[in-house]
Amino acid sequence: MSLRAFLAVALVVALAACAPPPPGAGGAPTIADRRAGSADPLPPARRFAEDRAPPWRARPNAELAQDFEHLFFFLESGRELPVFTRFEGPVQVAFSRPAPSEVRRELETLVGRIRREAGIPLSIAADGADAQIMVALVPREALRRAVPQAACFVVPRVGSWQEFLSNRRGAVIDWTTLKVRERALLVVPADSGLQEIRDCLHEELAQALGPLNDIYGIADSVFNDDNVQGVLTRFDMLMLRAAYAPELRSGMTREQVRSRLPAILARIHPSGEGMGAAQQRRPDPRNWTRAIETAMSPVGTHGRRLGAAREAVRLAQAEGLTDHRLGFSLYVHGRLLAGVDRAAARRTMLQAEQVYIRTLGPRSQHRAFAAAQLALLAAVSGDGEVALGHIEVAMPGVLEGRNAAVLSTLLMLRAELLEQQGRETEAAAARLDSLGWARYAFPSDRAVRARLSEVAALVARGEIRMES
Repeated sequence: MSLRAFLAVALVVALAACAPPPPGAGGAPTIADRRAGSADPLPPARRFAEDRAPPWRARPNAELAQDFEHLFFFLESGRELPVFTRFEGPVQVAFSRPAPSEVRRELETLVGRIRREAGIPLSIAADGADAQIMVALVPREALRRAVPQAACFVVPRVGSWQEFLSNRRGAVIDWTTLKVRERALLVVPADSGLQEIRDCLHEELAQALGPLNDIYGIADSVFNDDNVQGVLTRFDMLMLRAAYAPELRSGMTREQVRSRLPAILARIHPSGEGMGAAQQRRPDPRNWTRAIETAMSPVGTHGRRLGAAREAVRLAQAEGLTDHRLGFSLYVHGRLLAGVDRAAARRTMLQAEQVYIRTLGPRSQHRAFAAAQLALLAAVSGDGEVALGHIEVAMPGVLEGRNAAVLSTLLMLRAELLEQQGRETEAAAARLDSLGWARYAFPSDRAVRARLSEVAALVARGEIRMES
């Protein structure tokens, strides 16, 4: 997993930076300042009901078989894995040290889903127990020092943070040397909000059990570095169920697995049998992937990242990536344009939205992310009614994706816009709702109040115009 923060609607800061100072700047506290500094207690954190997978667009089994091969026989670096590996027999997962009750609850919810939907005999051991899969909650700063580009990660053959540090440059944690999976370590930031911890647990536990690759070309999966999907999807559960089918075992070659996949998928996903031939999806071009990763990287100048985003759009068009990967290229470009040219950012984001609608449908999470950015762009440009319209468009996909960070930011924005219209009761309800989701999304009450202040300041600077 990498660069998840890029999608957390941090555009608020970039947009606010390019707007004129708000009324009262440098003098008496503004409404935004007073609201964010309120001593009133925040409401309890809200939670999504995670007892089922989000909706997905079913695909032919022949296509799922191709995806399975690419996920299980390649690493993100492009290195090929010589044999198929998985855990053999029941698997236990445990925190290396006592975990907060709300974090343990996230793991319990996830393990329950994996048992039901993927059929894997997975259970949770007591904190500190010697389980096959260990979860280390590590301070974010320590994690970044060790692996600068990762929000969280998983490695084989070690069971503690110290053991990882002692072996991080050797062959011990090299996935290509495995013949069977016997031990793995999940490293998760301890001081993140619950949403990020949840997302890390979903992707890294799934990768400890199954796929080791991330593919931009697969939209409906957490095994994708665009990080739009935060929780395991039906596609992901199908991949895991297939991986633990009795017809497979660790040590099989790619050809052996390929020969068994059609029968496995026919049994566990019969509806995919009558859907026609597999679509030939173009692999992620390495030069396009490099451009996207440079554009999203937290390091490097804004100009370098903006140039990389522009190059990603050019390469997507040149390489014939007419699917959601073109949409994502435009989305990243639009995000980076926002701080220097809001009109160009809006045009680019509208193009991204149209690609997402065409390729993934109007209620997709990808379309919702583009609509959220368009709402923020409209708000800071003073187009309050337009912003409210984009918020309404974004809500279904954001809710289906269970993204509390985006949801809370949009609700804060809605509250500010409604207040500008004099709709005080509706604004208060939206703001209260936003705070509950923000407490799930962000790591502290201080961070919640800071986001509330950012959004309020953004609207104040935008000199919102409301059409009658």
